[in-house]
Amino acid sequence: MEGNKLLSSLCYFSIFFAPFLFPILVWILGDEETKAHAKKALWTHLIPILATILAGTIILLMSLGKIGQGDPGGMLFITTIIAIVVCVIIDIYYFIWNIVKGIKVLS
Repeated sequence: MEGNKLLSSLCYFSIFFAPFLFPILVWILGDEETKAHAKKALWTHLIPILATILAGTIILLMSLGKIGQGDPGGMLFITTIIAIVVCVIIDIYYFIWNIVKGIKVLS
């Protein structure tokens, strides 16, 4: 049981050393309890990446629409700042969440 707790906890702590590889390996090779934690850890590692890709796509589409028109009112700049702030908040939240969840599973 202690090995399962340690592996489950390492899935969350893998944000420091192998954010995608370790949870995927544990998800494939682990037992049922460990697989559940590995799956959750993998998603909490992927959500910030997906948010960043979405924000980048929105910024790219807005900038493509502004070509040759200028940027009256600085909407592209405002959108970029908002997207960066939201992505940073999501990144920090899930980083801290993974650390807290790793400690909870371990104890």
